[in-house]
Amino acid sequence: MNTVFQNFYEKYHQDIFQFLFYMVRNKEQAEDLVQEVYIKVLKSSDQFEGNSSEKTWLFSIARHVAIDYFRKQKGWKQKIIDSFDWHKQPVRDQTPLPEEIAVQNEEIQLMYKCLDKCTVDQRLVIVMRYLQSLSISETAEALNWTESKVKTTQHRALKVLKRYMLEYADKEGNIHEKITVE
Repeated sequence: MNTVFQNFYEKYHQDIFQFLFYMVRNKEQAEDLVQEVYIKVLKSSDQFEGNSSEKTWLFSIARHVAIDYFRKQKGWKQKIIDSFDWHKQPVRDQTPLPEEIAVQNEEIQLMYKCLDKCTVDQRLVIVMRYLQSLSISETAEALNWTESKVKTTQHRALKVLKRYMLEYADKEGNIHEKITVE
């Protein structure tokens, strides 16, 4: 049992942490949620039948943990929008993640800000597909959705993300010749 758990931890810990960090946008909360994921893994590892990959099984558990966290929050949508105003409180960490280093780029900062305005389902798909590099089938498996629903949600999420990015750029007076979200 310990070797199975250790294997999961070594292979997927960083991916699970990053996924939860992108969802809750708070390092400490993401660490707490990762612990919840591992507790669920320990309790249910004997139920893993191998019908999906280990990674999609773990992401499925992480997804449920994140959704449970959001459900427990009173007015969580407004809290997320209010607490992550990039002008008031930028997300910073003493030891930055590789993706945080990339946030130095203005367009990437804008994308992260606008991602917070997407629905939870849209964020799930964007984070899994583009930040965690899961395939459409792996994302569908992790979310317990059809591939068609993942594709549709991804398409809509990208449209919404692009619209928010363009609106923000217009509002701020930034003239971006080309904002690409593909």
